[in-house]
Amino acid sequence: MRDLAATLDLPAPRPSACPGLLRIVQALDGGICRVKLAGGVLGSAQARAIAEAASACASGVLELTNRSNLQIRGVRADRQAELIERLLGADLGPRHSDADDVRNLLLSPAAGLDPQALLDTRPLAAALLELLQHTPALHGLSAKFALQLDGGEALAMLEHPHDIWLSVLPGTPARLAFGLAGCPGDKPLGVVDAKQAVQLIEQLLRRFLDLAGNEHSRMRQLLAVMPASQLLQQLQARLPFPVQAAPSDWQRTPLSQRAPIGIYPQRQAGLCMVAAAARLGRIDAAQLRALADLAEHQGDASLHLTPWQGLLLPNIPLQTAADTLQALGDLDLLTDANQPLSQLIACTGSTACGKGLADSKADALRLAERLGAGKVRPQVHISACPRSCAAAHIAPFTLLADASGHYQLYRRTPEAAGFGQLQAARMTIDEAGDWFAAHCPTGNRNA
Repeated sequence: MRDLAATLDLPAPRPSACPGLLRIVQALDGGICRVKLAGGVLGSAQARAIAEAASACASGVLELTNRSNLQIRGVRADRQAELIERLLGADLGPRHSDADDVRNLLLSPAAGLDPQALLDTRPLAAALLELLQHTPALHGLSAKFALQLDGGEALAMLEHPHDIWLSVLPGTPARLAFGLAGCPGDKPLGVVDAKQAVQLIEQLLRRFLDLAGNEHSRMRQLLAVMPASQLLQQLQARLPFPVQAAPSDWQRTPLSQRAPIGIYPQRQAGLCMVAAAARLGRIDAAQLRALADLAEHQGDASLHLTPWQGLLLPNIPLQTAADTLQALGDLDLLTDANQPLSQLIACTGSTACGKGLADSKADALRLAERLGAGKVRPQVHISACPRSCAAAHIAPFTLLADASGHYQLYRRTPEAAGFGQLQAARMTIDEAGDWFAAHCPTGNRNA
């Protein structure tokens, strides 16, 4: 392997606790390298390159993130430069070396494929990523600053708050509602024609950076000191077109309430999408290699990562869909929504994170085992600390570890902020399993 410094002209990554491809962040189990994927799409050759790099330079453990990206865990200190060069050689890095942090744009994993979609968002997404990467003035955005582009798909995560969101409205020509520090479905700030979206985003980001300075890294922080209406007024002064008022009766409602698992229709005739979930968001290098093979043999040689920490294989012929789903199950992925583990989210936990107060992944496996003995399948987020790294949304139930190694149980309710209303304190994971069995209606995943 060639010396990285001799072959690449890379700036030193700016300090941040957020991993990137060029900024490997240390954890208890080694370095973490986050590979940001355009639209969450990973080609089969790229998947093999990641698998080989993870095996050669790290532990071989891979995580699927809640923003449709992929993380390599356990990166060895003496192999960091090699890992980065391998990934850049597979065209997995930014177009400009100082633009890695700003490539935060979430799409539906079924963009351009979903029969319910009102707009194929992929061309606009590509234009927005070009804007972010090729505009040096925008490279000062925080590594956590993120955008969401929603095309009306049934398979869409609508509960992750983003700094800026855009959501297509019914009708032609295509128009997009947009909002700040929230999710599609929140009250929009305004509406623009789809062809005006790139210019809107550029001016909005430039104005945010002008106003935020060094004090505010996220949109919600700026809105805490400046009303959104005032920001909109300043934005309008920069735009050559009027921002339209949002329709008072519009609301983006989710068509799917859970992570996609199984076979889903596709707008292209004779084809479908096949989805599965990774066990607690993790796969290994061998699984990724096998998934690359499967994508080539059964689909279009692409893997679409999902914000539910799973993946979707598109363009599968209908006649081979059942076999493809079975093959995903044979690779130890979750292919049945009735499996208790398919409804659980767990962070890295105390075995690999210095802030973790419990071994959340082991406890999630224990909880799934107990739930498997009954019929209730609650959606539960097991978090080893209050940072909630594994879930950007609020799950129906949250088990939050405390300093004693026990858990506080929260239930999401409209009137309660944060994780929701406290149901019980200082529970063991077995006691939590008993609570769910007693309080959740049979077959109800959201109660």
